[in-house]
Amino acid sequence: MDMASIITLVIAAFVLMYAITIYNGLVALKHSVSKHLSNIDVLLKQRHDELPKLVETCKQYMQYEQQTLEGIIQARSMVAKAQAKRDMKALGEAETSLRSGLGNLFALAENYPDLKADDSFQHLQQRITGLENSIADRRESYNEAVNNNNVRIEQFPDVLIARFLNFQAFELLEFQEEELKDVNIKSLFS
Repeated sequence: MDMASIITLVIAAFVLMYAITIYNGLVALKHSVSKHLSNIDVLLKQRHDELPKLVETCKQYMQYEQQTLEGIIQARSMVAKAQAKRDMKALGEAETSLRSGLGNLFALAENYPDLKADDSFQHLQQRITGLENSIADRRESYNEAVNNNNVRIEQFPDVLIARFLNFQAFELLEFQEEELKDVNIKSLFS
């Protein structure tokens, strides 16, 4: 074997090893996104299970707030449907609706001293608030994993392997602008 053949084999082996390294990195990123989404799913499921308990507790005290309670149940259903379909846009919209409804419910609870004093309500409110905070943290981690994946599949030379092996971009989990606005507490009491 002459020197040119040896150099060609060494270069080919280097290119192959580099391609394998890129591929393994892309696979790791893809699975990282899935893992982060699964972590969000766990918290959404826990919150999903707690909401009927909260609504039932509130129904005992809030006879005139049926529309708020029904809105929460409807939003809960929308979250479950979007989650099942893995539709990030619909999930973001449903989450916005649910979070808004919960914010309204907790604000309206201020009008019901007996409800606010109820141990079950206090426990559920703390539990759901804790889950909301955890969901926000996990959403941030998910979006970071999505961003890492999406940037990497567009960077050279990774883009060559990503396109050849059909790696896809993921959608960020974004909430609607209305969630970013301050809640008008005064309007809830009028």
